[in-house]
Amino acid sequence: MSAPRGGLGLGLGLGGVLGALGLLHPWALLLALPLLPLFRLPLAAGLALVLLRGFLFPLPEPPYGKRLEGVFAVRGGFTSAEGYRLYVRHYPPLPDGVYRLVGYIAPPETRRNPGGFDQGTWLRSLGVRGVFHVEQKEALAPLPDPREAWRRRLVQGLSPPVAELTEGLVLGDKEGLEAAYAWFQKAGLAHLLALSGLHVGFLLGAVLVLPLGRWRYLLALLLLPFYLWLAGPSPSLVRASLMAGLSLLGLFLGLGTAGVLQALGLALFLQLLLAPHALLSLGLQLSYLAVLGLALVLPALERPSGLRGYVASALAATLAAQALLVPLLLHRFGFLPLLSPLTNLLALPLVALLVPLGFLKLFLGGLLAPLAEPLGQALLGLAQMGAKGPLLRWGEISPLGFALYYLGLLPLLAALHRKIPWRKALLLTSLPILASLLAAWPKPLDLHLLDVGQGDALLARMGGAEVLVDGGRSEQAEKLLRALRALGIEDLELLVATHPDADHAGSLPQVVAELPIGLALLSPAFPQDHPLVQALKAKGVPTLYPGAGSRFRVGKGEVRVLWPARLSRDENRDGLALLLDFGRGQALLLADLPVEVERALEVGPVDVLKVSHHGSRTGTSETLVSQAKPKVALIGVGNNPFGHPHPEVVKRLEGRGVQVFRTDRDGAVRVLFGYAW
Repeated sequence: MSAPRGGLGLGLGLGGVLGALGLLHPWALLLALPLLPLFRLPLAAGLALVLLRGFLFPLPEPPYGKRLEGVFAVRGGFTSAEGYRLYVRHYPPLPDGVYRLVGYIAPPETRRNPGGFDQGTWLRSLGVRGVFHVEQKEALAPLPDPREAWRRRLVQGLSPPVAELTEGLVLGDKEGLEAAYAWFQKAGLAHLLALSGLHVGFLLGAVLVLPLGRWRYLLALLLLPFYLWLAGPSPSLVRASLMAGLSLLGLFLGLGTAGVLQALGLALFLQLLLAPHALLSLGLQLSYLAVLGLALVLPALERPSGLRGYVASALAATLAAQALLVPLLLHRFGFLPLLSPLTNLLALPLVALLVPLGFLKLFLGGLLAPLAEPLGQALLGLAQMGAKGPLLRWGEISPLGFALYYLGLLPLLAALHRKIPWRKALLLTSLPILASLLAAWPKPLDLHLLDVGQGDALLARMGGAEVLVDGGRSEQAEKLLRALRALGIEDLELLVATHPDADHAGSLPQVVAELPIGLALLSPAFPQDHPLVQALKAKGVPTLYPGAGSRFRVGKGEVRVLWPARLSRDENRDGLALLLDFGRGQALLLADLPVEVERALEVGPVDVLKVSHHGSRTGTSETLVSQAKPKVALIGVGNNPFGHPHPEVVKRLEGRGVQVFRTDRDGAVRVLFGYAW
């Protein structure tokens, strides 16, 4: 069996990936078995060397719980203490400087909600396994940045929006872009702000046109570490620099350039040999998959001449780069801009002028500002317009979903390279598509208690229709919406606000603004001038104020209102008590109802109890627990000064064998009742 084109580099790169995966999940080493006959020694060498590097120099785990006190230099949000690199947690974030700090070391937080930020994985990808929680700080001195003079010249003479954009395009610094960065994401242009081969190509191109013979390759090679120092070693820039460096070295030595696949594999191997944990970096994954897509697709396409050829090539490059990225982008960001090929086609000429101008501004300062300013404004305007385009939204994708996508793509790539006929390729591709449709057919019957801090937010999926009950405070709205999108929620059959308290209804006006809603159920305690009531009226959402005895059929289940049977003009007492019947299980949701209301409820055995008032001692009485006989109790709670949940309530539940889950300790909780066809 012959090795594929670029076999040495590809073999080392694949071996490096399997070795890095094996350090995280030993079972992944089994994936090497089917690949060994194809790549042989390069794959075995790459795997063994990365594994050996990981075993001999593992990422050290700091002593969690240890207290620290002393003088620390903080740069970029990180510091070092006792031989460990630590992430500094303080609000607001500490600017670069020298500080006297007091605090303790703790492990990074894991992901607390579907679609939420996984601090542990992010920090591990950077080689960090500890968080320095700062309790006291005293600023002692600023920390000088030798790159500051270069940055000042880069933005000199530019308006603030264009200055921030130029820093992003030339140095990869997106910190000041804020709203503009969201435009670039929704327009499909965010990759322009991640330093990569495009930027390295512009930089090196300016040197390679010099009439210096083969010494121009050496000069270009020396520019790469300078650019890495100036912009910082982001994964995509390291990848581009390694690939360019390998080719430049070959040209200088008279060996010729390395092929794209060869250079890509070698760069990946070297990057993982240096830091196996970098495999967890989203930037690294996106960068290598994008270049791999370009290398697999573009050589097989014929390029027309002239303007038509430029347009066709630009569109093909965008589609090729995204071919391998689609599931990863949807999984991590929840959307894919459908106008991305068009916006990239229009943006590339502007970037082709702006980036070289930016490099020149590093040396010439404000002299080039009159040229850079209108180009920057045009690119910002394009991103703002492109952000209004349609988005393909998707929830989180399972490992099976990733596998089916790439299995479906493989025959198409084989046909593109004339390995198999197109009819056979389309037939083979249809099989994973059919399998994915069948896998999505049984709809889950489950209840999610989402982590919104000190508040409640529950999502019930009832076999093809979804119910959201409460949403936490207004500052939790973005977190809540991210979780809903990650769970694949495109609209809500029913929105329920149990009572007007901010920790239950505060984020719901933004949910109303973002998602289509079939029907809203509000507690009679809501005043007509409440922001949620106004938001529902503005969107034209049908709204009811139900009382005890109301029933609503939702999907394969039913929502029953158990309270209020009468009104007291007290927001907590007039809250909605709900019984969610999933067909294969029931959940009782008690809002913030006090014990006096619990006594009036006619409650039978249920599977799940959403504890009243975040575990306050004013609810969840012994009588209610004995009547409901829940197997699982859910408590939505965060850091609070009220002592929620009260130890008596927790003891009462656990004493009856109830499994208690609380969001402050467990993050989001899912209770699965089964599936509906």
